[in-house]
Amino acid sequence: MEFHASTDFEEYPLPPRVFFTPHHGSASDPQQVHISIGGIDRIRVTWITDDKTVPSTVEYGTEPGTYLSKASGDNNSSYKFLPYTSGSIHHVSTGPLEPNTTYYYRCGGHGPEFSFKTPPSTLPLEIAIVGGFGQSDWTKSTLQGLGSKDYDLLLLPGDLSYANNRQPLWDSFGGLVEPVASRRPWMVTQGNHDMESYLVDEAESFMAYNARWLMPYKQSGSTSNLYYSFDVAGGVHIIMLGSCTEFELGSDQYKWLVADLDAIDRKATPWVIVSVHMPWYNTNYEHQGDGEGMRLAMEELLYRARVDVVFAGHVHAYERFTRIYDNEAYPSGPIYITIGTGGFQGGIELS
Repeated sequence: MEFHASTDFEEYPLPPRVFFTPHHGSASDPQQVHISIGGIDRIRVTWITDDKTVPSTVEYGTEPGTYLSKASGDNNSSYKFLPYTSGSIHHVSTGPLEPNTTYYYRCGGHGPEFSFKTPPSTLPLEIAIVGGFGQSDWTKSTLQGLGSKDYDLLLLPGDLSYANNRQPLWDSFGGLVEPVASRRPWMVTQGNHDMESYLVDEAESFMAYNARWLMPYKQSGSTSNLYYSFDVAGGVHIIMLGSCTEFELGSDQYKWLVADLDAIDRKATPWVIVSVHMPWYNTNYEHQGDGEGMRLAMEELLYRARVDVVFAGHVHAYERFTRIYDNEAYPSGPIYITIGTGGFQGGIELS
């Protein structure tokens, strides 16, 4: 299995320019199209329209312009935050689909044709991992790199749009990543810059994230879109944990993680990968100790399950640790990798 981690930031020695990506299509045209794994043999297609009468349907097939299958989703939804009201958000699950196959699709019976390729059913598998996207020149560079690779799926360990309450930036981010995120599954978890900080209720504090980036949490037995797991390529189990929700002993996430790890058959699943937002190990001077509480609560669970590698974002730098457990090099502990250099506009954090 191959991992592609974005660390190409040397060509931008100064903090990059931040920009906004507008939508230039009609009110009924799909915008902010992205896909995710929706379960076994399923791909979920998500998009937004300004026209609230557009149906939540996806037509698809294996030949351009020929759509022999059609899937419908639940009634479209929207959300409000202060004076902002989102467009209509559509989620449609397509399938069953063949593995390692290119499908061509159209959203809502209107607008341009898109295409995606499903992940393979067996190894090898190529995964791209990028944390801390934002909307900057660095983000564009990262997206160009991703667009040139034939990877199978992407993991994003939090901090997607850097909206920080500014809801139009979620729309801008969706438009920015659409050319890449509409072609391969993007599997994400939340970061601290993805929350609506004015809201105290945790169920609402990730209002935009939960509405726009629906992940297969129900299929993995989770009760929250902030943490979930999924299987891919017949031998890889990926766990996306939530650094920004309760994780202590006895919490819903903790109990879910125990059950999820216990259900893994390591003879049939040689790879177990975990993603968190805040790194559990970090020698950078920035964000020291931010992930320590979660590490103390959950590290032993990952160690006992023989997790292979843990990816994190949050720190805008790259760092890789040897196999480690409880702050000591340990041959059967996971490898820890921080990859938070996707494009955050504040610049690289150097140790």
